[in-house]
Amino acid sequence: MNARIHSWLSRHAMVHWLVEPLVPILHPSPWRLRLFGLALTLGHPLFGWVWTDVIPQRYESFGLRAIMSALGAVLMLPWITNNLASATTRFVVALIAWIELPLFFSWMYFSNGSGVAWLASVSAMILIYYHLTDWRIATGGLVLGALSAWGLFQAIAPNDFYLNSDEKLLDAAVIGFSWGCAVLLGLSTANLRREHLASTLSTMGIMAHELRTPLSTAALIGDALQLEAQRLPASPRTAQLDKLANRLHALVRNMNRQIDTEIANAKLLELPRYNELVFAGRLVRDVVLAYPFSTSRQRECIQVVVHHDFAFRSSRSQFAQVLDNLIKNALHSLMAAESRYAPGALRIEVGVLHDRGRIVVSDEGMGIDAALLRQIFKPFFSSKRGSGHGLGLAFCQRVVQSAGGTIKVKSDFALGAIFTIELPVARQQLMRASPLR
Repeated sequence: MNARIHSWLSRHAMVHWLVEPLVPILHPSPWRLRLFGLALTLGHPLFGWVWTDVIPQRYESFGLRAIMSALGAVLMLPWITNNLASATTRFVVALIAWIELPLFFSWMYFSNGSGVAWLASVSAMILIYYHLTDWRIATGGLVLGALSAWGLFQAIAPNDFYLNSDEKLLDAAVIGFSWGCAVLLGLSTANLRREHLASTLSTMGIMAHELRTPLSTAALIGDALQLEAQRLPASPRTAQLDKLANRLHALVRNMNRQIDTEIANAKLLELPRYNELVFAGRLVRDVVLAYPFSTSRQRECIQVVVHHDFAFRSSRSQFAQVLDNLIKNALHSLMAAESRYAPGALRIEVGVLHDRGRIVVSDEGMGIDAALLRQIFKPFFSSKRGSGHGLGLAFCQRVVQSAGGTIKVKSDFALGAIFTIELPVARQQLMRASPLR
């Protein structure tokens, strides 16, 4: 049932907008955040003066303006601007934006009895809020901010709020128009991000396909070298030619494997639904046997243990790519930790827990900073500081979800990583198997 739901979701663009990960800070950058913080820090005292002395309003509070200005200054602090990937930072920024915009502006709107100035201010605030954060967060934030401000106003109103019926209709029409425009802009922005991703992935797929041609030429050169070695009498030179041909063929196989991975990644947004019966233990064993380890020590460090085998419904080739990605990342992590590739440094376990199949890939490498864990499954996010394109784990998550499963990670810096895939079991009868090495 879960797999059918995911398949249906993947075919509906509107649902994509609803279920895609939330983006608390749109287009995050230190300077963008600093400018927003600076505008709040300086803007509150400036408009406090304007609404008090230049164009007096019914209600203005110096103390409230000071608090809002101080919150704006928080957004310019280095621990905020230099840690935009941190979950704590994103929460703090989203909270401050909610207080500064829908909560504060709604409070001022009610306290000033609407009026032309605050009707225009609220309309501008709505557009700004949708420009700063995900449209779903903005929509929920506006509703919550307005209700919270109204509740506070009812409890501690600084003066009487009054609007005649005509003004209520006028305000509702203007605010409704602004809100409708903001939602449409938010949806179009989300769709633009999605189209950009699709275009980038398509380009990657085309480039990967184009690399097949020079690799085919390299494979033919390898064949020619082998034929030349067979034609000549046995000698150190012919042995060297044969060795060179074998190395060239190994390089072509490895590159073709990488191209297969990149082509699979390029289909991130349009993964078809498969219903093959896949046996987890057999799949893991085959992937490990076929993996192009660069050294024998790498091959010897991996340990596969099947506690209980199980079957699930998915695409065998896609899941092989998932395991390839996880093994490749684990080996990179071990290399970064200057590992000696001790036996068991990379471990894959297959089993069943609470009627759910589990594939666990753990390593003793460098691990992942805890602040980055919530980001690693997002497209184009990489924890490898520029050495990765950030699509591998996003692809893994999509494949696992298309099978009705989940993928989670537990890690910390310098303490290794544990990736756990949970899947619905396709058959009630589970098969015991001995450990595979």
